[in-house]
Amino acid sequence: MSDEMDIILLYDEDGNESEFEVVATLEVDENEYAILLPRDDTRDPEAEEADEAYVLRIEQDENGEDIFIGIDDEEELNIVIEAYEELVREESN
Repeated sequence: MSDEMDIILLYDEDGNESEFEVVATLEVDENEYAILLPRDDTRDPEAEEADEAYVLRIEQDENGEDIFIGIDDEEELNIVIEAYEELVREESN
């Protein structure tokens, strides 16, 4: 897990842009994943889950550029969350 935080832009289904911090990347079962948090200055102050993290799979497009893919499989998502929580526990010791 890298200590350096990257900022990425993601777009919702309506084309609205939001900034996210990549707080961690990790490899699980030969796939790479990113843990994202909304940037403080772009969070919706009325959102109940303002600090909710997003987990996305990182793949490469035909040009070798990283693309972020949402995870629909609940089992895959849970495996990545468990791996991230274990990584955080190890780093805090």
